[in-house]
Amino acid sequence: MPKLQWKPVTMLNPVPVVMITCADNKGKPNIITIAWTGTINSDPPMVSISVRPERYSHGLIVSSRQFVINLVTRKLVRAADMCGVKSGRDIDKFKAAGLTPAAASIVKAPIIDESPVNMECEVSSIIHLGSHDMFLARIVAVQVDKRLVDAKGKLRLDRAGLASFNHGEYCGLGRPMGYFGYSVRKRKKLKRNKK
Repeated sequence: MPKLQWKPVTMLNPVPVVMITCADNKGKPNIITIAWTGTINSDPPMVSISVRPERYSHGLIVSSRQFVINLVTRKLVRAADMCGVKSGRDIDKFKAAGLTPAAASIVKAPIIDESPVNMECEVSSIIHLGSHDMFLARIVAVQVDKRLVDAKGKLRLDRAGLASFNHGEYCGLGRPMGYFGYSVRKRKKLKRNKK
């Protein structure tokens, strides 16, 4: 296929869209929408988020060294967009977006009750990269909407209606195309798993 040569840019897409909750030292909460986040380790469970230093939430996270990653669904995209373009210096984003703050189990930052999955995080290190600072953090607790757990105890995120961010646009995640390892499984097992 023919290719065009582009300058080096961040073209890794789609990416998760999440709402990060944090709080100041008096407990006043804020929300920032982030698309630059990812899993970086499984044992201990760790994630990263990248935030511009001029963003209001950056200082809150640096000071508290805590935040919560709240997954975004199709129903939450409008709220996530608003929380990404408005500043918590000027407004109460929970109130403006119609979201419900709820107590986290370990960290002081609240979770977003409407989000199906909330990951409480404690910052282990901050890497200054240039336009953004990367926060490396341990996941210290997770809350999951019990309606997404099936009768066998399996988490069914495919039923959550999660959203992603793709080159400037929000997109709903589509139908599954396979599962990890399906390409090398024997045909007999494939048929059984389809049931």
